[in-house]
Formats: sequence, structure tokens, C-alpha cells
Amino acid sequence: MSVKILTSCEHQKDVVIDQVFSDDFSKKNYEKKFAKKHHGKDVSLPCFSIKKQTNDSETFVLNTGYFIGLDWVEFNKSAVYVAPKLNDGKQEVDFIGMLLASLKHETVTKEIEELFVVKWSKPTIEITQKQDFLTPFLVVEFLSLLKQIVRKGLKKSYYKVERNLQGRAKGKVQVTKTLKHNLVKNKNLFTYCSFDEFGINNKENRLLKKALQFIKRYLPTYTQLTNHKDIQNIFNYINPVFTQVSDQIEITEIKHTKTNVFYKEYEQALYLAKLILKQFGYNISNTIKDTIQSPPFWIDMTKLFELYVLGLLKDRFQNEVKFQFQHYGNELDYLLNNKDYQMVIDAKYKLKYINGKLDQDIRQVSGYARLKHVYKSLKKNQGEVIDCLIIHPDQNGFENLMEVNLKETEVNHYFDVYKVGVKLPLVR
Repeated sequence: MSVKILTSCEHQKDVVIDQVFSDDFSKKNYEKKFAKKHHGKDVSLPCFSIKKQTNDSETFVLNTGYFIGLDWVEFNKSAVYVAPKLNDGKQEVDFIGMLLASLKHETVTKEIEELFVVKWSKPTIEITQKQDFLTPFLVVEFLSLLKQIVRKGLKKSYYKVERNLQGRAKGKVQVTKTLKHNLVKNKNLFTYCSFDEFGINNKENRLLKKALQFIKRYLPTYTQLTNHKDIQNIFNYINPVFTQVSDQIEITEIKHTKTNVFYKEYEQALYLAKLILKQFGYNISNTIKDTIQSPPFWIDMTKLFELYVLGLLKDRFQNEVKFQFQHYGNELDYLLNNKDYQMVIDAKYKLKYINGKLDQDIRQVSGYARLKHVYKSLKKNQGEVIDCLIIHPDQNGFENLMEVNLKETEVNHYFDVYKVGVKLPLVR
């Protein structure tokens, strides 16, 4: 059965769609939400909605939120595909470039799970490889984590090995194999033994290596990845380190991993390795197909922009900027404490800041700037005014923040509240 895919882009309002739905569907409005855990709390935001243009109309309109992805509307009949585009779909956002820029900094690692939701339990939807955002998203995250792991050195541990030893025995003798493969063949000096060995060829590294082999086949097939030289450079940096690691591993062999403070990236990397193998159906030949069977998924562009801005701030201010500064249920995006700037900063993935202001957002960031804990962290006295800054997307804005005067543009009608527009990377 042919599935009709409704194609749109993010943050669109009341787009008329030419679609005939079933009678049951036509009697109701429809909404799909992005549900996840955020710092232990349940968060649910609309990805898209479909409703009748008017109560007595047979025309439907589509509204999309700040998410890109793919999901069912009616199973086996219709689905919605939302692309990362700005300005009514005229410019395609390079979300891979945004992700790469973010993942340069280790602070971002722990935030990865909040970026996306994959509905593995739902039936898959057939799309072209060009429409697939999920696989390259997982690949870039995985390679960035492996780069951090390789910098520290691969984790070493004890693991079971089995060898046919000549003239000696070690560990536990494998009697059955010794009889079958040695004694009956008159190889009397050989003994099959199993024993523990210490090194990098452990189960965890073998799973990472297996996912890396799938990626090696996949990278040349996806244009948006091959256009990023950084990705190939990261792969070339990682690959030689795994030369002495086998890729012979079954997913079921790794059920639980012990968290090590020094190797904290392993837990997330193993999680992503499993998702990548699952996305390819555990079959390496699926890495080079023109069409794929994708599970429904959503990527949170608001969160990605937040991490992208974090990367820009850390490029300049390093550890002088704190991310997700929390105090009694209040969570600031960033707190900057520098000799030139002491600011509460918020990232807003909204284009409306280019030509205007949003009072509600300004009130929010101003409220954060009144927290006693913020005053204490910035070593400010009661009565002193703390500057507020909102960073937003603007294709006529700055590519980076290295030389930018963060107080250059004051928001109209407000004292000590500033805004800075940053360019989003676009697909060329």
C-alpha cells in the first residue's frame, strides 16, 4: 500500500494541505507531541498538528513546531515529514554543521539524549536516503563521542579469550575441543584453553568497532556528510586506534556496563552504537541503499540551537560560561562571568527577534537575573543591575561570537537587555 507523505518544514502556521483522510480522522483535530524526560521532569511539546481550516470546511491545515522528523498521521495511509528549513522553506538549515560545532565541547555530551526521540516500537516508514535525518544525526553524535574516547585512550579491561596453545596450558582447559580438534588429528602438543586477558579487545570496544564498520560503509553514500571535511577527519583520527579491536560481537553480549568516571563517554557511545546498528537493521548491506525504512523520530531544533550557542560561547569564554545554571527549579540557559561581561544569557530559536521583541521572553530572562543565587555567583551586590542577553537566529548576524560586542544592540524599550543574532549554517 502506498503511503502519502506530507512534506513541510519547521515552524509553519496554517499551511493548507491537499489530503484526503479517512472518515474517522476527518471528525477530529490531530496533534503529535515530543515527549521526553528533561532533568527528571516530563516534557511534552507539539511537533505538528492537523485541523480543519474552519468547523464546516473540508480543508485541512498543517502547523509545525520547532522539531524536524518523521511520523505517522494514519498508519499505512499518511505520514508527515518536517525538514530543517528557514524563511518558508527557502533555506535548508545544516543541522549536521550545528551538531558538529556543538559537540566540539565535552559539556554537550550529557545532553545528547534530550536532543531526539526515536519510536522504535512503531512501524517504519519508507523514505529516501536524502530525507533521512536520523541516521546522520546518530552518526555525527557517535563519531564525536568516539573522538573524545580516543583522546583519552581506549578502555582496557579483562575479557575472555580462547586459544589453541602449543606445549602449555593456561586458565581452563576446553576438553571437548581439545579432543575433537587436536588429539583425533594427532596434534598431541596442542591444548584448547580459555582464560582472561587484559587489553583493549574487550566487549565494549568490539561493539564500538562494529558500529564504526557500518559507518565506514555509510559515509560515502550520504552527500551532506561527505561535504563536511570535519567528519571524514574525525573518522580518520578514530579508525587506526581500533585496528587491534575485533568487530565480532553480538548486541546481547552487552546488557549492562559499569560507569567509570574517567571513561564517562562510554555509556553514551555504547547506547548510540546500538541505535546505529538497529537503524541499519543489523545488516551492513543496508548502509548503501537509496531508500530506507525509518522508524518515526523527532529532533528538537530548539535544544540543538541551545547547544550550538553554547559551543559559540565556549569558543570564546571557555569555562567562564556555565550551562544550565540551576537553582530551586529555575534553570538559566547560560551564566557568563567574565571580566568584561557578567550576564544572564538565554538562547531563543525564534526568528521574530530580527525585527522585534518578545516581551514574555524578556521578562523570563530578567526574572532569572533577580535570583539571589545569580547575584552570589557573579559577586554582585543587592541593587546592582545584571545585564541580560538573548541570542537568536539571524542569517544577517554573526558567524561566531569571538570579536562581538555583546552589548552592541540594546532591546528597544528596555534598559540593560541586549540581543545578538547568529547565523545558522546552511546546506550549500
